[in-house]
Amino acid sequence: MSAFPIHLMRHGAPQLAGRLLGHLDAPPEAEGIALCVERARGLDFTQVVTSDLSRARAPGAIIAAERGVRHAVDGRWRELHFGRWEGADPASLPAADLARFWDDPDGFPPPGGESWTDLRARIRDGLGDLAEPALVICHAGAMRAALAVLCGFDVRQGWAVDLPYGAVLSLRVWPGEQPSEWAGAQMTGLIS
Repeated sequence: MSAFPIHLMRHGAPQLAGRLLGHLDAPPEAEGIALCVERARGLDFTQVVTSDLSRARAPGAIIAAERGVRHAVDGRWRELHFGRWEGADPASLPAADLARFWDDPDGFPPPGGESWTDLRARIRDGLGDLAEPALVICHAGAMRAALAVLCGFDVRQGWAVDLPYGAVLSLRVWPGEQPSEWAGAQMTGLIS
C-alpha cells in the first residue's frame, strides 16, 4: 500500500480553556469550531475521525458534512484521562506533583488517571484503523501520542511541539505489511 496523509487537528477552544479537561466533555466555543472548519478547507482527506468528546466531535461533524465525507466518532482519540485532576486549573495543583507528571507521565501519572503508555496504546489502536487519507480531530495529548507511535518521539520531544487550539499536524504515513502496522511516517506540516 502506498503512503497517504493523516492530518491531526487539535479541537478549537472549549469552554473552561486552560484547565486539564481530559475526559470531561467541555463544549466547544463557536470561535473554536469556526477555526477548525476554516483550517480543514485546504487539507486532503477522504474521512473525518474525531474523539467522542463534543469539543472535537462538533467541528468534525460540520467539516464532514461540508466536504461530503464519512465522519467516524472514536473514543480512543480522547485526551489523557487526568483522574482526580480532571477539570483542575494547573495552577491550583501541587507544583511538585505536576512537575513530576510533566517530566515522567508514566512514572507519575495523575492520581487515579491514565499513564502515558496507556494513552499511546489507545492511539496506536486508533491509528491502526486508518487506511486512507484522514483528518483526525482530537486533543493535544492524543496528537503527541501519535507522534510517539508514528515517529518514535519520546515524551520530551512530544512536549516540544507547540499545539495550540486549532493546530494541524500533517504527516505522510507508510503502512506496514500487517494491518495496523506502520512502516514509517514523516511530518509534512504544522499549522499553529
